[in-house]
Amino acid sequence: HLRESGGGSVDSGGSLTLSCSTSNYNHEFYCLGWWRQAQGGEREGVATIDHNGVTTYTDFVKGRFTVAQDNAKTTLYLQMNSLQPNDTAMYYCAADDRFPCTVHSNLISYPWGQGTQVTVSS
Repeated sequence: HLRESGGGSVDSGGSLTLSCSTSNYNHEFYCLGWWRQAQGGEREGVATIDHNGVTTYTDFVKGRFTVAQDNAKTTLYLQMNSLQPNDTAMYYCAADDRFPCTVHSNLISYPWGQGTQVTVSS
């Protein structure tokens, strides 16, 4: 399964980098992405990257978050800058081999990981 790491607690304006290992699958996915779910809220797409490196972001993170993969395509990253309290959520990575690859897609072909908690204090 996918394994997320890198969450933690930061002050508003701080930065964190999340990682997601995909090496267990030994497979190059068509689409990888980050989703998040705040306590009591719905799961929402944050950022995606396809196998060509094309990225999409939801409006509330544009300019602050960057999604990327390593050259070996075994690790997905989410660099988060200028974090705000409403970024507080459990963050999950997801993978799929279906088109399209956007934050509005439903990436459910592979099991999601346990998530990593991000908490931003004001």
